[in-house]
Amino acid sequence: MSDDEETDEGPAVELGDGDSVAGAPLARVSSRLMWGIEHSTIVEREGDTEIRTPDGPQPLADLMDDVDVPYFEHRREFESAVREVLGDGPVPTE
Repeated sequence: MSDDEETDEGPAVELGDGDSVAGAPLARVSSRLMWGIEHSTIVEREGDTEIRTPDGPQPLADLMDDVDVPYFEHRREFESAVREVLGDGPVPTE
Protein backbone atom coordinates (compact mmCIF):
# COMPACT_ATOMS: atom_id res chain seq x y z
CA MET A 1 0.00 0.00 0.00
CA SER A 2 1.39 3.42 -0.87
CA ASP A 3 1.33 6.48 1.35
CA ASP A 4 -1.25 8.08 -0.94
CA GLU A 5 -3.89 5.40 -0.39
CA GLU A 6 -6.53 6.08 2.24
CA THR A 7 -7.73 3.43 4.64
CA ASP A 8 -11.00 3.09 6.51
CA GLU A 9 -9.25 1.78 9.59
CA GLY A 10 -9.68 3.62 12.89
CA PRO A 11 -6.85 4.84 15.07
CA ALA A 12 -4.10 2.36 15.90
CA VAL A 13 -4.78 2.79 19.63
CA GLU A 14 -8.23 3.34 21.06
CA LEU A 15 -8.38 5.94 23.80
CA GLY A 16 -10.50 5.14 26.81
CA ASP A 17 -13.13 7.24 28.51
CA GLY A 18 -11.80 6.50 32.02
CA ASP A 19 -10.84 8.94 34.72
CA SER A 20 -7.78 11.08 34.17
CA VAL A 21 -4.65 10.84 36.28
CA ALA A 22 -3.36 13.97 37.98
CA GLY A 23 0.30 14.89 37.64
CA ALA A 24 2.96 14.24 35.03
CA PRO A 25 4.75 10.93 34.56
CA LEU A 26 8.33 11.03 35.85
CA ALA A 27 9.61 9.95 32.42
CA ARG A 28 8.05 13.02 30.79
CA VAL A 29 9.85 15.34 33.20
CA SER A 30 13.19 13.56 32.85
CA SER A 31 12.92 13.70 29.05
CA ARG A 32 12.92 17.52 29.23
CA LEU A 33 16.31 17.62 30.99
CA MET A 34 19.86 17.31 29.65
CA TRP A 35 22.21 14.83 31.35
CA GLY A 36 24.53 15.20 33.45
CA ILE A 37 22.78 17.67 35.64
CA GLU A 38 22.97 18.82 39.24
CA HIS A 39 20.29 18.09 41.81
CA SER A 40 19.76 21.81 42.42
CA THR A 41 19.33 22.54 38.70
CA ILE A 42 16.58 19.92 38.42
CA VAL A 43 14.75 21.47 41.36
CA GLU A 44 15.19 24.95 39.89
CA ARG A 45 13.87 23.96 36.44
CA GLU A 46 11.21 21.35 37.25
CA GLY A 47 10.60 21.63 41.00
CA ASP A 48 7.06 22.99 40.62
CA THR A 49 6.01 20.14 38.30
CA GLU A 50 3.48 17.81 39.89
CA ILE A 51 4.60 14.17 39.56
CA ARG A 52 2.25 11.17 39.64
CA THR A 53 2.75 9.14 42.83
CA PRO A 54 0.80 6.40 44.63
CA ASP A 55 -0.12 9.09 47.21
CA GLY A 56 -1.43 11.48 44.57
CA PRO A 57 0.41 14.23 42.68
CA GLN A 58 3.37 15.81 44.47
CA PRO A 59 5.75 18.60 43.46
CA LEU A 60 9.06 17.22 42.22
CA ALA A 61 10.89 19.58 44.61
CA ASP A 62 9.26 17.82 47.58
CA LEU A 63 10.34 14.42 46.30
CA MET A 64 13.86 15.69 45.60
CA ASP A 65 14.19 16.73 49.27
CA ASP A 66 14.57 13.01 50.05
CA VAL A 67 17.10 12.32 47.26
CA ASP A 68 20.71 12.56 48.49
CA VAL A 69 22.43 12.43 45.09
CA PRO A 70 24.10 15.79 44.23
CA TYR A 71 24.69 15.08 40.51
CA PHE A 72 22.98 12.81 37.99
CA GLU A 73 25.15 11.68 35.12
CA HIS A 74 22.37 9.73 33.39
CA ARG A 75 18.59 9.90 33.14
CA ARG A 76 18.23 6.39 34.58
CA GLU A 77 20.16 7.45 37.72
CA PHE A 78 17.70 10.28 38.30
CA GLU A 79 14.61 8.18 37.64
CA SER A 80 15.86 5.37 39.87
CA ALA A 81 16.60 7.75 42.75
CA VAL A 82 13.20 9.44 42.50
CA ARG A 83 11.35 6.11 42.17
CA GLU A 84 12.93 4.99 45.45
CA VAL A 85 11.27 7.97 47.10
CA LEU A 86 7.97 7.53 45.21
CA GLY A 87 7.48 3.91 46.18
CA ASP A 88 5.40 1.39 44.27
CA GLY A 89 1.70 1.14 43.86
CA PRO A 90 -1.20 2.24 41.72
CA VAL A 91 -1.58 5.91 40.93
CA PRO A 92 -5.02 7.25 41.93
CA THR A 93 -7.33 8.67 39.27
CA GLU A 94 -9.46 11.78 39.58
